[in-house]
Amino acid sequence: MAKHTMNKTLAAFGLAACGAASLALASCSRQPPETAPLAGARIGGPFTLTDQDGKSFSSTALEGRYRIVYFGYTFCPDACPTDMQVLGKAMRQFDASDPKRSAKVQPIFISVDPARDTPAALKQFVGAFHPRLIGLTGSDAQIAAVAKEYATTYSKQPAPAGASGYLMDHMRTAILFDPHGKPIELLPVDANADAVVAELEKWVI
Repeated sequence: MAKHTMNKTLAAFGLAACGAASLALASCSRQPPETAPLAGARIGGPFTLTDQDGKSFSSTALEGRYRIVYFGYTFCPDACPTDMQVLGKAMRQFDASDPKRSAKVQPIFISVDPARDTPAALKQFVGAFHPRLIGLTGSDAQIAAVAKEYATTYSKQPAPAGASGYLMDHMRTAILFDPHGKPIELLPVDANADAVVAELEKWVI
């Protein structure tokens, strides 16, 4: 039901330059590849939504932090929980291997089904995957506006015959943004946690 509509591109992995040659003991500082796959893409922007505790949440709170943004819904029968399991596992692995850098990353789940995704529903959902995962909801108009800014689409699908509820068709993308809110790349949550960790280790400095 969820669909891929963006293809991940690979950036050339440049070698970081070492410090001045005159400093015999100088070591290379960690540097990301020079050009991010999504560099220059018009994705992202400011927003104010409601978090899983029922409190107003502004994107200004993310300044200075990398953020991973995923749009989905808690009633999703397959793609969303599967992707969040992968992302949660990747974050736990990054927490363990490099806690200082991992602490700079904020994962975010934005609902495309605000009619059903109340703060209480989001709290139960995000709490199952990672302690830092933030769930956000809002009015139909707020979600539509944020989805447009973040280049994602979604639509409500008629309930199948005999089904008790409807499904939401939505893009299945987890986008990594830098500390200034600029898009970096699509994370491979459709692959596995190791693949996600490899990308976080590449870009988070």
